[in-house]
Amino acid sequence: MRLSNIWHLGVKELRGLIRDPIMLVLIVYSFTLAIYSGATAIPETLNKAAISIVDEDQSPLSARIIDAFYPPHFLPPVMINRQEMDARMDAGLDTFALNIPPNFQRDMLADRQPAIQLNVDATRMTQAYTGSGYIQTIVDGEVRTFAQRYGADPVPAVDLALRARFNPNLSRSWFGAVVQVINNVTTLSIVLVGAALIRERERGTIEHLLVMPVTPFEIMTSKVWAMGLVVLAASAFALSFIVQGLLSIPIQGSITLFLAGTALHLFATTSLGIFLGTVARSMPQFGLFFVLVLLPLQMLSGGQTPRESMPELVQHLMLIAPTTHYVALAQAILFRGAGIGVVWVNFVALAVIGGALFAFSLGRLRKSLSEIR
Repeated sequence: MRLSNIWHLGVKELRGLIRDPIMLVLIVYSFTLAIYSGATAIPETLNKAAISIVDEDQSPLSARIIDAFYPPHFLPPVMINRQEMDARMDAGLDTFALNIPPNFQRDMLADRQPAIQLNVDATRMTQAYTGSGYIQTIVDGEVRTFAQRYGADPVPAVDLALRARFNPNLSRSWFGAVVQVINNVTTLSIVLVGAALIRERERGTIEHLLVMPVTPFEIMTSKVWAMGLVVLAASAFALSFIVQGLLSIPIQGSITLFLAGTALHLFATTSLGIFLGTVARSMPQFGLFFVLVLLPLQMLSGGQTPRESMPELVQHLMLIAPTTHYVALAQAILFRGAGIGVVWVNFVALAVIGGALFAFSLGRLRKSLSEIR
């Protein structure tokens, strides 16, 4: 092995990337607009939800409840009767339909604990989940205020004191931006390395390398460090200028420590990209393999859904995936400000998995090059 060969081959990869405008656009988009849209696409709060109300009580309390629904969280309520409620929901006109039963005020003052029916169009998933909580809070608040005027005791026996740690405002953008950075690091590292290998095969330049005094190890290592460096620099830029700058999202831990973990993760994922590049014979084939590999890595790594909620078999299998440990250390560092004393296990796991993937992919690359010879 000659370090000069690895250096010059890596520089060649960087020059080839600079001359590929499509890949450059993909890199710029993935670490700028994609992160911004991932953080802001889902609104922070309920916005202009369609609601209809059936008021069968016609009391001062029901009027207070109706008046509590106003923009921007809800559109002005549409007053309907019971016969219209299901029909409007079936037609997709309402996301929420609230039915205030007869004698609701009288039963409440008599401490009979009356119930209000709320129908929700669950196909509008984001608004349905968030809006149900809003409506519950609004109704409880109006009933409590009204009961106080009549001397009733609206205070529950136990009150819940909520303390949200690491994200006190429960802001979705904090979570969405960081998760987007994590996902794009994995995506770009596999795409860039695999595409670079297939591009050389399609253009015939791989034969030029075979007649040069370079080894498969040097060829693979050059691609790993060059493409990994590009993704590492792009992720550092995204955290500094997009996440912290444009979106004003605070980072709790050390960015240097996060980038060190990212470098280990890139060692594993770029090796995986080399393997896919040796298996696929063309870019369309590589795209198909890429989708089959990337979706499980992202969906089952714990970035979108906590691993504890997954089946135990899936939890154990995903321990051999680098994304599982990368998501764990990234969230611990960026969200909770963890130090190396907390995430060292994930660092070791990434180093072991990366070494295994590198060795396996190197063997596959040697076999692929021998077939070309």
